Amino acid sequence: MNTRTDIPLPALKPTTPARMGYIRPMALVLFLGVLVLLAFRLSDLLLMLFGAVIVAVALHALAQPLGRYLRLSPRLAVALAVALAVVVIMFGSWLVGDRLVAQFDDLARKLPKALSTLISWARERTIGEALWKVWRGTNADDVPWASVAVAATQALSAVGGIGLVLVVGVYLAADPLLYREGLLRLVPPAYRGRVDDALIASGHALSRWLLGQGISMLFVGTSTAIGLALLGLPLALTLGLLAGALAFIPFFGPIASGVLAVLLAFMQGPELALYVAILCVVIQQIEGNLLMPLVQRWAVELPPVLGITAAVIFGLLFGLPGVILASPLMVVAMVLVRMLYVEGVLES
Repeated sequence: MNTRTDIPLPALKPTTPARMGYIRPMALVLFLGVLVLLAFRLSDLLLMLFGAVIVAVALHALAQPLGRYLRLSPRLAVALAVALAVVVIMFGSWLVGDRLVAQFDDLARKLPKALSTLISWARERTIGEALWKVWRGTNADDVPWASVAVAATQALSAVGGIGLVLVVGVYLAADPLLYREGLLRLVPPAYRGRVDDALIASGHALSRWLLGQGISMLFVGTSTAIGLALLGLPLALTLGLLAGALAFIPFFGPIASGVLAVLLAFMQGPELALYVAILCVVIQQIEGNLLMPLVQRWAVELPPVLGITAAVIFGLLFGLPGVILASPLMVVAMVLVRMLYVEGVLES
């Protein structure tokens, strides 16, 4: 039998152990875990940076038409926008500042009395007396000075944080391209285009959401102040300002402003408190069912369930700052998930 010995045998390829194939996925999971842990540990800093981004987006939205009509460079347009904002704030302070300060002082003095009036009224009812006994059983009579000191320290820290957010926001608005390109350098080159598109879309969505939210806050604050003034409730201007500011927080903000107004109305009597409660409910229904659907036709639509869920989730993760920034965080998260995951992974 003849055998052929001139046929070359196939070369054997070196094989890597099976466990080597798991190194890269495990390293990726470990890296992502470290990033999540680092983000959680630096959550306060990240929230401050996100607040600065919101300030930058708002300034950029104001500076863009100024630069277009006045033919200014982006930095000059941002500087003009900051100057206009400062002028408006100073003019508003000169116009109603003294009255607001006096009303806030009056509010601080009247709140304890209003709470006492509400407690006295509630204790005249059976269920109110039962609730009062439960409350007294779970609270000590001594003043919690340690908690007061912690609250004061947090208040001072919040003031400093707000100042830092404003300063960083101005710098971000002056040259957003510089910081966006720096962020993209951290992304692999193959994904930079899609991530850049997602960041630009997030900025546009956040800008439209801020404009729609500003219209909503203006309506809630103005209508609340006018309605309370017509009902004869003192401190109507202050309560309207608080209602407009708290409208930034989904679901919980309107409840807090309504409870505060009803609490002060109890000093005038339960009947006025009932009228104030009806007024707050009517304003919220008009804002939620008539105004916001019209605004959301050209602004970003944030479903109510997502808004409430975002407030709860970010509140549990980051505390009060997470509740305040829940809606804009959810707006940006919706855009990023849609463009980077749904369109970039699932539908690609």
